[in-house]
Amino acid sequence: MPAIWDLPDFDSHEAVHMFDDRVTGLKAVIAVHSTHLGPAAGGTRFWHYPESQAAITDALRLSRGMSYKNAMAGLSAGGGKAVILANPARTKAQDMLDAFARAVDSLGGKYVTAQDVGMSEADMVSLSKVTPYVAGLPDQGGDPGPYTARGVFLGVQAAAKHALGTDDMSGVHVAVQGVGSVGGGLARYLAEQGAKLTLADVDEQRAADLAAELGATCVAADRIMHVEADIFSPCALGAILTEASVAALKVRAVAGGANNQLATGHEGRMLANRGILYAPDYVINAGGIINVLRQVENADDAEINRRIDAIPGRLSAIWVESDSDGTTPAEVADNMAKKLIGR
Repeated sequence: MPAIWDLPDFDSHEAVHMFDDRVTGLKAVIAVHSTHLGPAAGGTRFWHYPESQAAITDALRLSRGMSYKNAMAGLSAGGGKAVILANPARTKAQDMLDAFARAVDSLGGKYVTAQDVGMSEADMVSLSKVTPYVAGLPDQGGDPGPYTARGVFLGVQAAAKHALGTDDMSGVHVAVQGVGSVGGGLARYLAEQGAKLTLADVDEQRAADLAAELGATCVAADRIMHVEADIFSPCALGAILTEASVAALKVRAVAGGANNQLATGHEGRMLANRGILYAPDYVINAGGIINVLRQVENADDAEINRRIDAIPGRLSAIWVESDSDGTTPAEVADNMAKKLIGR
């Protein structure tokens, strides 16, 4: 196994902290990519990985993504991410959560955590009893999902305007992968605007229930990327855009809330070569972190909404530059973000 700094996703991280608490069984990684703009901020993911190397890679990729996301959203925060390695049953003992909170606290504010996959609002409250370095608590905006969903909806509208020539979503066919807090919220926004929806989720009943509620079509999770639609909106886990899946897409644009959608990074060029517009994930899905970091920014609801409303304009600027010089939207966004964090 290569050393951490030899991994392809290391990308000059400022620090990668490994925690192994034998008493509670905690195994966790906290990756700090950049503190150039402020404390490294990003959620904690509680997930079972087949092997520990995958957890480290996930933390590195997610941490870098948070640096770019926070910078592009104009926040006074750097990028970091934590991953707690869950057992196959994904049981979450209180003493293990306390041990993780102590791990966060040991970094002295270099890293500020928040909610992510596998972690609940109640878990965040629990962590906050041990360490002050927790954002997105119930009295600080709470669940980031609805804010992410609103930003993604605005980004999907912007993608429709750029790729299809209209931001009127009536009749626009959107295939949504994952209908949890973000994907479900997005589907409801789109349904209100008259969009045609095809939904899928690993929880087939959840997808079926939402499809029945919204008058949408439901397909199996492994079929959603083969649906012929105007826009594909990935709102589940990342790395779903691979050479094979991009080749199979039958859409005009990809715009969704999932993190790290490009499996290796090269898929951005593949999409461009196929004439498929791509909304860089960390730009379109920034609504959640904008809300989560409201206390860092001392921002009220009006300011939060103003920042989320800026997402379509930021995407449009990326697409215009991409169209003008032949670089991909992913490359344009990365270059913008790197300049903002001094790299």
